[in-house]
Amino acid sequence: MKIMDLMDKKAIIPQLTGKGKKEVLAELCQVVAAQEGLETAPLLEVLLEREKLGSTGIGEGIAIPHGKTTATDKLVVACGRSPQGVDFDSMDGKPTHLFFLLLAPENTAGAHLKALAKISRLLKDSDFRRKLLAASGADEIYQLIASKDDDF
Repeated sequence: MKIMDLMDKKAIIPQLTGKGKKEVLAELCQVVAAQEGLETAPLLEVLLEREKLGSTGIGEGIAIPHGKTTATDKLVVACGRSPQGVDFDSMDGKPTHLFFLLLAPENTAGAHLKALAKISRLLKDSDFRRKLLAASGADEIYQLIASKDDDF
């Protein structure tokens, strides 16, 4: 499974403007909704419900918000970056800077988990995270992800 098969360059937000969890999730949902021809509100609701179970802020400045929805019939990934950082109730209590959103169809347990694992492996590399944070924009972020996608 390749992240690049699930993410369009248009789904990368190099400068998130949201100051809180809900605002950042809404921004990420908006790009996915626009890309896939979906409504934003139901996607956001799915993610907020998932966040009630526990924060998807995994620490080290990373969050992988995810959820399942009937709105899409394929896995979809979006990426956002917040240079100033957002309080995302992360496990380490530190601000979150990198966000990888994953939405999956209701009936895809295996593929959903594989995609989450792949994203997590990509982001464990501290040098890769540093490069993502230093990237000049969406094109460079996209290229960095593409270059790393084959490693895992």
